Amino acid sequence: MTMLAELVEVVIGVDTHSQTHTAAVLDARTGGVLARATVPADPDGYAELLALAEEHAGLRAWAMEGTGGYGAGLARHLADREELVVELDRPKRPARKAGAKSDPIDAERAARDALARTQLAQPKTGAERAALQMRLTARRAAVEAATAAQRQLLAMVITAPESVRGRFRGQTTRAMISTAAALRPGASKADVETVTALTVLHDLARRIRFLEAEALGHEKAIRTIVRSWRPDLLDLTGVGPIVAATVLTAWSHPGRCRNDAAFAMLAGTAPIPASSGKTVRYRLNRSGDRQLNRALHTVALTRLQRDERTRAYADRRRAQGKTDREIKRCLKRYIARELYRRLESPPVAA
Repeated sequence: MTMLAELVEVVIGVDTHSQTHTAAVLDARTGGVLARATVPADPDGYAELLALAEEHAGLRAWAMEGTGGYGAGLARHLADREELVVELDRPKRPARKAGAKSDPIDAERAARDALARTQLAQPKTGAERAALQMRLTARRAAVEAATAAQRQLLAMVITAPESVRGRFRGQTTRAMISTAAALRPGASKADVETVTALTVLHDLARRIRFLEAEALGHEKAIRTIVRSWRPDLLDLTGVGPIVAATVLTAWSHPGRCRNDAAFAMLAGTAPIPASSGKTVRYRLNRSGDRQLNRALHTVALTRLQRDERTRAYADRRRAQGKTDREIKRCLKRYIARELYRRLESPPVAA
């Protein structure tokens, strides 16, 4: 396969940080360092890096890690100017421990790593994808905080004085939240422990409801974006707005994943051969985007419950000696292929 060194004359490796970016310009033919620079991580700094790159004639590519984090601004700036950007994985820590470590050295390593590659990863792009990513992150944080607050409320009820605990006895979690929200600590003339318990439980219930409302607002916004971008995903069995948004943020745009096998590897659903001798088996893939993997797992579970074809497939594989866990792994691989093919095809106009 063609390596990056055969396509360009210059590679600019960039080591990204929150306040500064360090770049190293390398000759693609010799690997020699042509220039180095450290600039602020702002539009003026991005323009300075482009000016540095313009000083060296020929086709060029940018190699950087963290295009979705510290390097997001630079990656967006370069994409707007139609520059070729190669996304790199995080460097292996053993290699770092064996050698020197500095920003200029890391920038050179990024460029040399890109030069040796035959498969070039593209950064995630697109306004819709970025909007979905922000909404998903905010919703996930709200859901996790609401869950933590629920656990705190249940623990507080257990340790509260009997006069308070008795009001919650036999109730479900949702009923306990409603009961706690209806408490009026200021009207109580009890001892300080009881008043404090009433106050804390009331505040926890209000926090839970606020966070749940925030999460619901994010979910509605996510549904709106998905429907305007790829409504066809919502027609698939088991794919709701959160699953669709997770898949879209990982996929990003056509061509980012070269085929369905690469998309399955990104999702951590590609089987890893672990055969030896006459024993043929596969190891569980624990790499990849775990949020995407979780989304595919949700689709598989939903189809096992509601889809007749999926249940028939599971019964057939179970008769062949497959365990339920192995069947789910197979289903997730098939779902990854189905989603990839749907995403790579333009949506059908309604």
